[in-house]
Amino acid sequence: MNVLGINGSPRIGGNTDIVLDKALEGAKTTGAKTDKIILNTLRFSPCQECENMPDDGNCIVKDDMQPLYKKVDQADVVILASPIFFGSLSAQTKMMIDRFQCLWRAKYILKKDISKKKRKGIFISVEASRRDDFFMNAKSIVKNLFATINAEYRDELFCPGIDDKKSILNYQGLLKKAFELGKKVGEP
Repeated sequence: MNVLGINGSPRIGGNTDIVLDKALEGAKTTGAKTDKIILNTLRFSPCQECENMPDDGNCIVKDDMQPLYKKVDQADVVILASPIFFGSLSAQTKMMIDRFQCLWRAKYILKKDISKKKRKGIFISVEASRRDDFFMNAKSIVKNLFATINAEYRDELFCPGIDDKKSILNYQGLLKKAFELGKKVGEP
């Protein structure tokens, strides 16, 4: 079982990163192989909606997204973690999602199902406010990504009212939920 964690927060070691690590730790206890990508450490451009994109679902822009595409394709589980910024996903997360436009086009416009592997999708999100509508907005975008990459939206963990860096450590119940979530999806 390959579990890929994607951290969309600009804060390494912050709340989103900590919760994602807990979920990956839970997955490891089941024997799953885990990998984590921190989007803010990658160098990639936003989608350019290239006119000459191939019909095979691949992106022609060569940057740090290319290895990420491979890791997503190899994953049995994708855990996407993002803080809420301005009522939705972080820019890093949205930029990565937009780069799957090439695959979306192949799947939904050209009717080619390039990624045949079925996988599980988990969404983790942290926000300073307590606005459920912000989580729901972000969730709708993540569900579109998961559908595009053939990931069944399996579960979610929303962490409201968490602001200061590392303040999630004061919410052991949420960290336990993240661990259990990772454990649950890491099982074959």
